[in-house]
Amino acid sequence: MKKLIASTALALVAMASTAAADGHAVSACLITKTDTNPFFVKMREGALAKAEELGVTLNTYAGKVDGDHETQVAAIETCIANGAKGILLTASDTASIVPVVQQARDAGLLVIALDTPLEPLDAADMTFATDNFLAGKLIGQWARAALGDEAENARIATLDLNVSQPTVDVLRNQGFLEGFGIDLADPNVIGDESDPRIVGSDVTDGNEEGGRRAMENLLAKDPTINVVHTINEPAAAGAYEALKAIGRENDVLIVSVDGGCPGIANVKDGVIGATSQQYPLLMASLGIEAIAAWAKDGTKPAASEGKDFFDTGVSLVTDQAVDGVESIDTTKGTELCWG
Repeated sequence: MKKLIASTALALVAMASTAAADGHAVSACLITKTDTNPFFVKMREGALAKAEELGVTLNTYAGKVDGDHETQVAAIETCIANGAKGILLTASDTASIVPVVQQARDAGLLVIALDTPLEPLDAADMTFATDNFLAGKLIGQWARAALGDEAENARIATLDLNVSQPTVDVLRNQGFLEGFGIDLADPNVIGDESDPRIVGSDVTDGNEEGGRRAMENLLAKDPTINVVHTINEPAAAGAYEALKAIGRENDVLIVSVDGGCPGIANVKDGVIGATSQQYPLLMASLGIEAIAAWAKDGTKPAASEGKDFFDTGVSLVTDQAVDGVESIDTTKGTELCWG
């Protein structure tokens, strides 16, 4: 991480010098939930590379932990004060961040949500993201097909993100449940379904320690859990360790979302049955291109056809393909992975 920070600082100095020499400095900000999750590390790498290519000065900010809303608010205020042309944002609190996002837009900045839509969606100028509902639905469909007739007797645990239920968390959770064949209650809320197969939900903060803690809590509630949905692959790794500690690592199906290289390796090794792979580098690089276009002539990015956001794609990765659910294997997933 120290090497990454140092290289980032050098890149920023180089980009600032280039822009100043050309006399048409364009600055942008990238604000992520953390600077440690491999997903956001890769997002930053993609943004920095594209910024260097286009001569954009990029400043990066991150919360101390997933859920650190106040640091993200302060970062947006700094970007406004510094005269940035645009902000790329993965919000920790997708509703509470909206007022300061509106301040940025009122000041003439282009605000693009990356990965995590704001509430409401149109609070940002555009969202560049995985179709997170589809990502959840794919792993839900796969898990149901993998279990076959036993899906009707499943004991399901969902390991989600945090209590604020950001949109990405809700979309993946609800997509998974629908894909598994469970009737949704309010599709904007986690944990209000009445299907008796659902043991319960707990939060993980999107990290391995949180995944283990949440899995332990839910196993204490019902030790017969046999299907686990996790918000991301670090949480899945933690869930696996909790199951391994009680000798149940081989009889519980874990599914997840991310597609990072460690996660794909865990699919290959049987730790995770299947994961939905997303593409953070593409999200970030497209975001920088959009800010550069906005700075040049006021052009705003357009949504993908038939959607209200720009879809950056998703692929189901598993080595246990099932009929009716399109997937790629871990060899292909490794070629496309990040982190």
